Amino acid sequence: MATYVALRARLAARTLSARTFSTSLRLLNDSEHVPKPPRPIDDSTSALDYKTVHRARPPPLPAMDLPRSRSAEEAVTNILYNTPPPSLQPFKKHILNCLVQNEPGVLSRVSGILAGRGFNIDSLVVCRTEIRDLSRMCIVLRGQDGVVEQARRQLEDLVPVWAVLDYTATNCIQRELLLAKVSILGPDYVEDQYHGGPTHEPRRKIEREVNLVHQFERSGHTQASPEQDTTSSLAPLTPTELLRLRNEHLRSIHVLAEQFGARLVDVSENSVIVEMSGKTSKVEAFLALLKPYGLLESARTGLMAMPRSPFKKPDDAEDVAEAGGAVDMSLLPPG
Repeated sequence: MATYVALRARLAARTLSARTFSTSLRLLNDSEHVPKPPRPIDDSTSALDYKTVHRARPPPLPAMDLPRSRSAEEAVTNILYNTPPPSLQPFKKHILNCLVQNEPGVLSRVSGILAGRGFNIDSLVVCRTEIRDLSRMCIVLRGQDGVVEQARRQLEDLVPVWAVLDYTATNCIQRELLLAKVSILGPDYVEDQYHGGPTHEPRRKIEREVNLVHQFERSGHTQASPEQDTTSSLAPLTPTELLRLRNEHLRSIHVLAEQFGARLVDVSENSVIVEMSGKTSKVEAFLALLKPYGLLESARTGLMAMPRSPFKKPDDAEDVAEAGGAVDMSLLPPG
């Protein structure tokens, strides 16, 4: 009897342990399917740790050109007003590429340092990269080499900044996007289209009373002083003339856009929008050629730069070594 009771107690314990194990497995499987929050974004101290580990001794600053020899009068004036001698280095365009932490407030800190040093930012492009926690800034400014290098090192010392690269002397691909709205009525109607609102519809100047008043004033001025220059409003166009004028200007703008690799992205009743991508000099040249047609609006993204990948050339030493290597005697002809 005691053996029977012990056997039943052992079977009950096994059954209870199996149920507990299956329940724990079910809870573990359910916990795997529960949605989890995304990984926390690394804070700006990660950039500081990276720079601490990879910090190397920076190269010396570019040598500043010595000013010319001064006279006694200039030296006394300099001492009295405590003005340092000006540098003779030329001002040129610099392209700075900043890799920063993707967090609020980084742009204001970077622009604040450049503004404190007296730099005027020509263009600034900021966007998130393929890495969620990393953003890229492309800054274009003008200044001397030594002053820009000092500003670059000061930017690199900021906590949320990973690295600051100077692409001025690097072989890069540079592009800028332009959107320009051009009138297809001609430059004579641009001033009238500015008052037409978002549709850029020219004002109507064919009211009967206004024309009568203008004709009366012109006739009176002509009799009083024939040499006086009088300005008359544009005569209203007939529908046929308006259609012909629009088609001519639209065809000319389309031909000009094709020469620069641009395209028309919007065509309305009185204007078109042209999109073009290219270097800064190409964009400025395209804008200069669009102005005679009647440029209503323009928007530019700013310069974006990316360095070219180096092209690996065959080593001449390897070719010489292969040419002067050992010769297999079995491959030579007999004799």
